[in-house]
Formats: sequence, structure tokens, C-alpha cells
Amino acid sequence: MNRAHAVSMIEVEISAGGVGLVGDLAVPEAPRGLVLFAHGSGSGRLSSRNRFVADSLQSGGLATLLFDLLTVEEEREERFTRHLRFDIDLLVGRLVAAVDWAGARPETRGLRVGLFGASTGGAAALGAAAERSDHVAAVVSRGGRPDLTPEAELRDVRAPTLFIVGGADGTVLALNRRTMARMVAHVELEVVPGATHLFEEPGALERVAELAGEWFERYIT
Repeated sequence: MNRAHAVSMIEVEISAGGVGLVGDLAVPEAPRGLVLFAHGSGSGRLSSRNRFVADSLQSGGLATLLFDLLTVEEEREERFTRHLRFDIDLLVGRLVAAVDWAGARPETRGLRVGLFGASTGGAAALGAAAERSDHVAAVVSRGGRPDLTPEAELRDVRAPTLFIVGGADGTVLALNRRTMARMVAHVELEVVPGATHLFEEPGALERVAELAGEWFERYIT
């Protein structure tokens, strides 16, 4: 899909629980919705995979917000401790703060919201969808760990949810299937044949972007 309108790129800072989180807000002319990205373990807003998907969504007229769930200092600490990336409550709280922040921004106020989570960010996206069920209209999880979402929050998710998992990512695929059975919301699973956890195989990430775009087109535009 070719980009029909110019995209305005803005570096922003989101206040969340007393810390400032750096993000990149991209807003096409007359945006049709907004997708917030929740990055996974050891990743951030500069992730080439999520930026690829974000570019594709912008081409479809969607605004995107990619931001770091951890501060620079926390990321530095994570190199040795590796504990915050699995602190789902912390990640959910910061993603909820970003949803609220976007709802108050002139560029994105009033837009229907979708969440795109990867790895542990998939659990954060579901938790945020549960806490902001009146704002979040759709969720997509790429190679996510929805099994890490607290049980009570999982049952409170109302947004239609799509799990995208690589066919060669056997453990995560099993965890996603198990989590689907525990959800109340409408949920579907798309398996990308031959793809591993990072979707590095030829055409795999393009398929992820296509599936995500179709899901958000259906539910937030």
C-alpha cells in the first residue's frame, strides 16, 4: 500500500509513574486511528522489526507511537539484572500512561486506539487493554507472551485480539494457544509458516505487517 499522505514525525516524552519515556509519534494527514507499540524483552522504539510494521501501518493512514517502556538508566541496569523486562505490572502501567497521554494530545485526541505488542510487550498490551477497555479497540501480538498476563486482567480484555506466531516458534505457539482458551474477548491466531521467533525469514515480517494492518483496519478505522 502506497503512502497517500505525508507523515509528521515528532519526538515526544511521556510521563509515566514519575519517569519520562522517550517516544516517536508519527501522524499522517487525517489519521484514521492510532497504534501504540509495546516492545518486548531487550528491545525499544528503535527496533527495526517494529519500525517496519509501523511504516506499513502509516501507509494505511494510521498514526503510530513507538516508545521505550524503560528509561535509559533502567535499560543500562537491565544488561546485568534482566528483571524489569518481565515486570508485566510495570510495563502495563507505563503503556496505560501512554494511552492516556495520547488521548490528551491534539494530534491524536479522539482517535480509536490499537495496541501492537511483541514478546513480553504482548502481555503488556493485553494488560493495558484490560485497564483501558473503553479506549483500546484492538490488540495485535507478534510472537508475544500473553501467558504472562495476570489471569484477572486476561478475563477483562474486551478488545478483539490477534495473535501472530511463527510456525517454527513451537514453545511460544503452544503458550499462545493455551492463552486463547482463557480469554473472553474475540481472539484469533495466525501462524506464519516456517517463521521463527524474530520473523527474520524472507517474507515473514511482511506477512506480520499485512496481518496487523488488516486487523487494525477492521477494528479501529
